[in-house]
Amino acid sequence: MTMNRKTVLITGATSGIGAHTARLLIERGHCVAVTGRNEGKLRAFVDAVACPDQLLGIIADAADWDATQAAVDRTVERFGALDAAVANAGFTAGDHLGTTAVPIADGDPALWPPMVLTNVLGPALLAKAALPHLRETRGRLVLIGSVAGLKNAPGNLYSATKWAVTGLAENIRLHATTLGVGVTLVAPGMTDTPFWADGTAPPFAMPAEPVAEAIRFALDQPDGVDLNTLTIRPIGQPV
Repeated sequence: MTMNRKTVLITGATSGIGAHTARLLIERGHCVAVTGRNEGKLRAFVDAVACPDQLLGIIADAADWDATQAAVDRTVERFGALDAAVANAGFTAGDHLGTTAVPIADGDPALWPPMVLTNVLGPALLAKAALPHLRETRGRLVLIGSVAGLKNAPGNLYSATKWAVTGLAENIRLHATTLGVGVTLVAPGMTDTPFWADGTAPPFAMPAEPVAEAIRFALDQPDGVDLNTLTIRPIGQPV
């Protein structure tokens, strides 16, 4: 059991990087609230965790303000405080097939608004809801970006949303640091998660566990240290 138990809220954490991070933090003795839009997936995740007293599952859409505020409020009500919030919810709207990004010219505009709202608006909403509580605990906000937000892809809207997250992380940091709150951007490279259609992840893609460890590392920084950007790629990723 950790001597410094923290309460962490992770959005979109029923699978992939978010789920691995939640499990890792629970194993370290922390209390974790996870959100998801799919009730079945959320219930399956909660039921599979061995320490239910350390876990709170919340149905919430990361792009919805009322749902995000309610998720933060429920987390604080359940565990007494909020030490960290991880803006993990995000997806690609059919613009990433196999290892080739589909350019805007060939994409489906009907699929874009939910992706843009979740990937860009979602982290901003979480910041607004969480910062008052993080100020009280001198905690940390973690935004999950992507190498796609550091390296351009030809005409790829998903990449543009992650560039927005990169800018948002620094934008929020400039404000949050005056409140005693740390802000970290974690930018993973190609990771073998449900982001990819079955069997389409590159052979060199890394598992989600190293990304979860990077998030844990950011959360474990001592008081007064603001770790701002972590880029983690698999060996073999060319960009």
